[in-house]
Parts: sequence; C-alpha cells; structure tokens
Amino acid sequence: MGRKPRQENNKGLYVEVHNNDVNRAMRKLKKMVNNDGLLKEVREREYYEKPSLKKKKAKAAARKRWLKQQEKNQENW
Repeated sequence: MGRKPRQENNKGLYVEVHNNDVNRAMRKLKKMVNNDGLLKEVREREYYEKPSLKKKKAKAAARKRWLKQQEKNQENW
C-alpha cells in the first residue's frame, strides 16, 4: 500500500488582460500580490532571523506606531 500523492489545489495568482490593457492588468496583479502578502513572506524567508530579534523588531515597530499616534493626538489639541 503506497501513500497517496498530495494534491495541491494551488493555482496561484493570475490576471486576465482585456483589450490589450497591460498596464491595468499589472496594477491589478501588484495589488493582488500586495494583499496576499507574498513579497513580505519572501523577504522574511530570505534569511533566518532569531526569534529574539523578531520580538525586538516587533516591539520597536509598536513603539514607533505608538509615538506616531501620540504625535498625531498632540497636533489635534
């Protein structure tokens, strides 16, 4: 009894080009890739990052967002 081969229903991203409007198709594809998070995932997998560094970066990003929000709130007063 052999193992069943895995069937992946992964068709990927695709965009149809209508009326030779390649620029519009490219914009749609870029938007789909961005929303899907593919580029972000590729950059994260490019090299190994220790978990401690991931936490440190996440904490720094959260602090930066918080400071930006505080600055924005100060302008509204």
